[in-house]
Amino acid sequence: MLTYAIWTASTAFGIALLLNLYRLIKGPTVPDRIIALDTAYINSIAILVLYGIHEATTLYFEVALLIAIFGFVSTAMLAKYLLRGDIIE
Repeated sequence: MLTYAIWTASTAFGIALLLNLYRLIKGPTVPDRIIALDTAYINSIAILVLYGIHEATTLYFEVALLIAIFGFVSTAMLAKYLLRGDIIE
């Protein structure tokens, strides 16, 4: 039963990743593309966590944590660049 739930959720997150890719390519403005990139890494974290549950290993949880850290830093950096035009003051 858990296997079916994991595969169903993974399929839903995979479809969400494809929709994020569409918005990343087609996005009319730069903030739309940044939001699409932000949600894409969140969806990839969810897929990694689901795969870690399926395989019963903690390695994928650590990788998901690293992606979360880098994703947060990159989103904050891009937002600062859009607001001020310069990353390092």
